[in-house]
Amino acid sequence: MKSSVATAPQKTLFQTIIEKRWLGKGFLILIGLLALWKLVVSLAANPILFLQQVLNGLQLGFVYALIALGYTMVYGIVRLINFAHGDVFMVGAFTSYFLIARFQFNLWLAKLAPGLPQPISLGVGTISVILVSMAFCALMAFTIERVAYKPLRNAPRISALITAIGVSFFLEYFGALPFVYTPNFVTYKRPFEVVNWVINSSGIHTLQAGETVQPGSIIISNISIIIILTSILLMLLLNFIVRRTLIGKAMRATAYDKPTSRLMGINVDGIISITFAIGAALAGAAGVLYATAFPQVYFVMGIIPGLKSFVAAVLGGIGSIPGAVVGALIMGQAEVLSAAYISTPMRDAVAFSILVIVLLIRPTGIFGEPEREKA
Repeated sequence: MKSSVATAPQKTLFQTIIEKRWLGKGFLILIGLLALWKLVVSLAANPILFLQQVLNGLQLGFVYALIALGYTMVYGIVRLINFAHGDVFMVGAFTSYFLIARFQFNLWLAKLAPGLPQPISLGVGTISVILVSMAFCALMAFTIERVAYKPLRNAPRISALITAIGVSFFLEYFGALPFVYTPNFVTYKRPFEVVNWVINSSGIHTLQAGETVQPGSIIISNISIIIILTSILLMLLLNFIVRRTLIGKAMRATAYDKPTSRLMGINVDGIISITFAIGAALAGAAGVLYATAFPQVYFVMGIIPGLKSFVAAVLGGIGSIPGAVVGALIMGQAEVLSAAYISTPMRDAVAFSILVIVLLIRPTGIFGEPEREKA
């Protein structure tokens, strides 16, 4: 008799919790359906404008993908959310700015061999700028990991997380010093001239200065093509490193079981440092591409792209490399389409609302697996 009296309120409470959970999920599903309806209406009203926004979203999404890969690699191997990663992105942008504006490093081949065609010399120069920025960011992340994170390897995770936040603030406000970078907004000098092409019913032609674009045209620039192709190339290179090289095998073994990896002769600390360096190199490349597309650099420019890339990594399933790419492409589309069809300030709100929705509905993300303890 007593047990029946005791279980009745518990069943009622349990049912209430279930009902509330389904109420929240139903609300989120309703919001998703409304967003889908808005997109379908926009596509039907002006398909060309919609395709233009999708193209812009791809450009932004591939930049986020390069940053998100660093988050997901570091988390996969040491279970750390490296909040300083967005500031590494900022350092990459500033490094390329000084290489171009002060040292004209993008023109080194043109000065060395003046007879070469300009597209070749500028192409090699731009690649050189990206590679040097990637190398500088990799070296900086390697140093940060050794100095700030390695001593906390066996400390509680909250200690490493607080340290990551501290490193983030240090990079931002150290960079704001006048003798380091600058506290001001700086106009970024692109390493090459921007070329736009117009695609419409009459074909494809180069957009000339002062030319009026006809309605029903799609504009694509060489910046978009370079960002997409460079990002895909770097992601393929990362996939090759992780899947086909000894370092990649050691990274996967370390992520799976650190004590056993040590017993097998793997230098776990060295592999962790290399993982930080690879992720930072990708963020450095993203910084160069982002500054080329949106030509302005400043000392806190890495905060919002870094947070959105973190959301992308969570959306795709943090710890999953394909998930980071898919999540970043979704984030890029969500941000651009919400700015185009809702309002510009809403793009950040939509991006971070995605994080809340993912945590409520599928905390492991699209490609994520249920959490399991690792050594």
